[in-house]
Amino acid sequence: MKKTLYIIFTLLFTTPFLAQQNQLWRGFFSYAEITDIAATPIRVFATSENAVFSKSLINNELKTTTSINGFKAETITAMHFSVTRNKTFVGNDNGLLLVVNEADGSVFNVVDIVNKPSIAPNKKKINHLYENDGKLYISCDFGLCVYNLATSEFGDTYFIGPAGQEVEVLQTAVYNGFIYAVTRNNGIRRASVANPNLVDFTQWQEFDSGSWLGVVTLNNRLMLANSNNRIYSYTNAAIQEVYTTVQPAVDFKSFNDRLVYTSANHVYVFDPAMVLLSHITQIPDITTTFTCGVAAGNNIFIGTKDKGMFSTSVNNSMTFENNTPSGPVRNNIFSLKKAPSALWAVYGDYNRYYNPYPLDAYGISKFVEGTGWSLIPYEELSGAKSLSRIAVNPNNENQLYVSSYYSGLLKIENNALVILYTQLNTGTTGLESLPPPNNNDIRVNGPAFDRRGNIWMTNSLVAKGLKVLKADNQWASYDLTNVIANPESENYAPLIVDKNNTKWIPSLNNGLIGFNENYGNKFIVIKTGTDSGNLPDNDVRTVAVDTRNQLWIGTNKGLRILPSVDRFLTETTLTTNAIIILDDDLAQELFYQQVILDIAVDGSNNKWVSIAGGGVFQVSPNGQSVLHKFTKENSPLPSNNVNDIEIDGVTGEVFFATDKGLVSFQGTATKANENLNNVYVFPNPVRPGFEGEVNISGLIDKANVKITDIEGNLVFETTSQGGTVMWDTRAFGKYKVASGVYMIFISSEDGSETKVKKVMIIR
Repeated sequence: MKKTLYIIFTLLFTTPFLAQQNQLWRGFFSYAEITDIAATPIRVFATSENAVFSKSLINNELKTTTSINGFKAETITAMHFSVTRNKTFVGNDNGLLLVVNEADGSVFNVVDIVNKPSIAPNKKKINHLYENDGKLYISCDFGLCVYNLATSEFGDTYFIGPAGQEVEVLQTAVYNGFIYAVTRNNGIRRASVANPNLVDFTQWQEFDSGSWLGVVTLNNRLMLANSNNRIYSYTNAAIQEVYTTVQPAVDFKSFNDRLVYTSANHVYVFDPAMVLLSHITQIPDITTTFTCGVAAGNNIFIGTKDKGMFSTSVNNSMTFENNTPSGPVRNNIFSLKKAPSALWAVYGDYNRYYNPYPLDAYGISKFVEGTGWSLIPYEELSGAKSLSRIAVNPNNENQLYVSSYYSGLLKIENNALVILYTQLNTGTTGLESLPPPNNNDIRVNGPAFDRRGNIWMTNSLVAKGLKVLKADNQWASYDLTNVIANPESENYAPLIVDKNNTKWIPSLNNGLIGFNENYGNKFIVIKTGTDSGNLPDNDVRTVAVDTRNQLWIGTNKGLRILPSVDRFLTETTLTTNAIIILDDDLAQELFYQQVILDIAVDGSNNKWVSIAGGGVFQVSPNGQSVLHKFTKENSPLPSNNVNDIEIDGVTGEVFFATDKGLVSFQGTATKANENLNNVYVFPNPVRPGFEGEVNISGLIDKANVKITDIEGNLVFETTSQGGTVMWDTRAFGKYKVASGVYMIFISSEDGSETKVKKVMIIR
C-alpha cells in the first residue's frame, strides 16, 4: 500500500474521533519505573515511563493520566507541579512538554523544543523544570528555555556556554536575584534573573567550575550536590561543605522545609538546619535502585527503577507502603494471551532476526477483571529468560504453557511453575539446545494446542525444528532437513494449528511451512516466486486463519492470502494471492511492502493488522475496506509499534500490546453463539445524556435483528456478522428516537430460532 493511503486513513480518523471515542478505550500501563516525583501539601505526583499518577495525602485516592486521557508522552524525564496554576508539567527526552490541567484533566502539548530545527534531535532532552515568578525554566541538553505560565507561550532560549555554545543544563534554581544553572561539563553558571538580555551568553558568568549534579534552595541558602558525594551550601559568602554521602546524587530536591538527596541506594532527608532526619538504604523485601525522592511533611516518597513508588515516615522508616497503581511489570509487552477470565502477558523478546540477547528476566503477568494485576516473578520460574509466547489449555484455563526463546518450555498451573522442559528432561525426541558452548540456549517459540490436547512448538537453530508434547506427556520431533534449506540456521515465528490439524510455521528465511502428521508427515513450503507460492518475502512474521478458513500471511514485505487451508490436504503445491484494492481508481496491493507484525481475526471475520511503525488497521473480511486505523496520533494508542494483538471473542474487546504500554479498544465484533439463549441488551435502560450505542450481544451469525417502537413501527433493521449488533438509537440513522420502550425481534437466518427483547430509551 502506498504512503498516500496511510495519509488518507490518518485524515479520516483525526483528533475529534479521539475526543468522542475515548470511552471505548482502556489503558493497562506499568507505573513501576518512576522517573520523577513532586509534592504538594495535599497530594504527591509521580511520573513513570510515559504516564502520570498522583495520590491524595488526605484520602489516599490514586489518579492516573495516560494516553487514554490524551496524554501522549514519549519517555518522561522531568516533572513539575505548579500549585499556583494547578497544572502538571511533564518533560520528555525528545523535548516535548506536556501540560495537564488538573482541574478538568485536559492535556496541552507544547512542541516548541521538538520543532526547533537548529537543535539536533538527540540534544532536546528536558532534564529539569523549575518555576519562579510566573516562569517555568526548562533545563535541556542544549541549554535553558523559558515558558510563560500566564500566556502558555515560550519565551527566550539561552545558550549559556562560555562561548555561547550548547551545554547540558541539569538543574536550575533562583537565589538572591540570580538564576543558577548546573551544567554537565561547565560547572555552575549564573546570571541576574532580572537581566532582560539573558540571550546574550556573556551575561552568564561562571559561578564555580566544579563537577556538580544539582542545585536547590533551602532556608535562605543555596544547596549544591557535587559529584564527589558531598552536599554544599552557599549564603552569598562562600561555598561550604555540610554533609558527605555514600553515592553521587541521582535526584536532589527541596520542598517546604525538607531537603532530599537521592542516590542509587540511599535516600537522605534533612531539616532546614541540615540535621539528618532519615537515612533509607533499603525497602524491606524489595530489591531495586532509587531514582528520586521527596518529603512532604512527615511523609517520605521514594521512586524506584522498577518497583514503583513507596512511602514511609520520617520517624519510622522501617515501615513502607506501596503507592503504585496496579499494572503490568513493564510497558513493553511482547506477547499476550486472552483466557476466559484472565489476560496473560510476557515481556521476553527477540529482535528482527530472532536474537534474544540481551536476555530478559521479567516473569509472567496476569490481569483479572475487578482484581487487577498479579505477577509470577522471574525468581519462581527456574531461571527461564526471554519468555516469548503463551498457550492456554482450552480445556483448563488455569494451565498454560509459555515458550522461552532461551530456556525451553514452561508449564504453569494455578499460577505456579510445574516444570521447565529443557533438553535435559524431554528425552532424545524432545527439546534441543544449541551446540556447545551454547548448550544452555534452547530457543522455543509459538506453543499451540491441537484438538487432541497436544502442544506443538518450534525449536529454532536445530535440524528437528518442530516439536510436540503429546497429551500423554510423550515428546516427538520432526526433522526439517529435507524440507527447508539449512534448518540448523533457521528461526521461527509462532505457529498456528488449523481445523484440519495442519501446522502453519512461519520462518525467517524459508517462507511458510505447512505440516500435517495425519497425512504421512506431509510438508508443503510456500515461498516467493510464482511457481513456489507467490509470497512477497520469505521472511514470514505471522499467520492467522479466519472464519472462512482462509489463511492470512503477514511477511516482512506485505500480505498474502491462501484461499483455503483445505487445499493443503489435496494439493502438493500452494499459491497465495495479494489483495488488490482501488485507490483513486488505481489498483493497489493492500499493505504493499509493509512489515506486518501481527494479524488477529475478530468475531465478524474482520482482520486486525499491525504494521511496524504504522499502528493498527482493522479491515473488512475480504480486506477491501479499512474500518479503522489507529495510530498514536489519532487514538489512545501510546505507540505505533504494536507487538501483539489479542481479541476477547466474548466481549469483542481488542487488546494492543505496544512497546510503550497496553491499551484496549471495545470493539463490537464478538464470536457468534450457537443459539439465541444468551442474548442480552446493554445499556438497558438508556438514560439521558448517553451518547454511545446500544449493544445487542449473544447472537448467532447472520441473525436478522429488527427494532420497532411499541406500536410496531420499524426503526432499525440489520443482519449480524458474528455475535453482536450495535444500534445508535436513531431511526435508520437519521434522528434519535423518542423516549419509550422498543421491541427487539431476533431470528435466525432460516427462521428456526427467534428471540424477543426490550430496551427502554429515556431522553
